Amino acid sequence: MFDGTSSKVSGFVTACKLYIKIRMREVPLKEQIQWVLSYIQGGSADVWKENILEDLEAEELEFESVGEFLAEIKEFGGGDEELVKIAELKRIEQGRRSMEELVQDFKRIARESGYEGCPLIKEFKRGMNGVIR
Repeated sequence: MFDGTSSKVSGFVTACKLYIKIRMREVPLKEQIQWVLSYIQGGSADVWKENILEDLEAEELEFESVGEFLAEIKEFGGGDEELVKIAELKRIEQGRRSMEELVQDFKRIARESGYEGCPLIKEFKRGMNGVIR
């Protein structure tokens, strides 16, 4: 479920892409969008969903692919995705997790942060437990 919370938008969009790719490839675009909308509930997302549903019913569909629609969800829920990801990078810490768990979380966050090279390495090292660092 997605309620408009910015920290959940990337995971929601990724899950939708995966399911649609596996199970709904041959399904018409309108039905794919309706399926995604069925998992949008609560918060500010309800109003946004109602507007999209009205456009669908009025045949004023602006999306040429489900990818375009999912990008719209990302924009709606994520605000400035790069700034959100940078903030997440600055907060990530290993804690009780294994290095592999830290690496996987870090990669997921770093992908959309715009960071690369030395700044990215610096944030990774900062997040590691002191003993390992």
